[in-house]
Amino acid sequence: MTTGTGTDWAAWQQSWDRQQEGYLPDREERFRIMLDMVEALVGAAPRVLDLACGTGSITARLLQRFPRATSTGVDLDPALLTIARGTFEGDDRVTLVTADLLDPDWPARLPYDSYDAVLTATALHWLHGEPLAALYGQVAELVRDGGVLMNADHMIDDSTPRINAAERAQRHARMDQARRDGTPDWAEWWQLAAADPVLAEPTARRFAIFGEHADGDTPSAAWHARVLREKGFAEVRPVWCSPSDTLLLALK
Repeated sequence: MTTGTGTDWAAWQQSWDRQQEGYLPDREERFRIMLDMVEALVGAAPRVLDLACGTGSITARLLQRFPRATSTGVDLDPALLTIARGTFEGDDRVTLVTADLLDPDWPARLPYDSYDAVLTATALHWLHGEPLAALYGQVAELVRDGGVLMNADHMIDDSTPRINAAERAQRHARMDQARRDGTPDWAEWWQLAAADPVLAEPTARRFAIFGEHADGDTPSAAWHARVLREKGFAEVRPVWCSPSDTLLLALK
């Protein structure tokens, strides 16, 4: 998506949003509730850590709603970070950090020692249980007293297999319809990125790091809540959910 005057970063953001909404039609609702709870608990000028930020979807919505907010986005994906850097170039409210969340020393790369809110969405399900628990412990040390962590992600309750199967079948039928309507799926979107002159090289590096797709664990919301309490959060509960996803809020 390159124009005569350079790369159209807004178009790449819109393309990413459309691809993600093909899987998560209620994506904007999750973001709205997330920001509602940011405002309710830490105010309208928060210092935010956008964890596994990708293209900066959360950061973009954060700054649109709260112009006095600041955001640190951290990710390892070279292609998505390229889009994020193009999008937020010149905005001194945003700092973007390249770091591997599996590296125990990743917090040392951050510009601040503490944050009002740590926000993440549809990103941590690529981690398995033990590394995710360790990450929650690190995040607990970064969130100030009275601050929050919110994670919106796939959280599956294995005690309801028939409900899960029905929901999965309906969700995949809806995703198939989105494909037929012209929404690119994950693989098609990455093919577009690989063909773009600006994103081709970082996309190649991205696949060298991650491969085609990383699948971790999708434990229940109850598992996440228990681990977050063990790691030092005082109150934890869902503040939004769909049949497949939960927005879990943890208050320090």
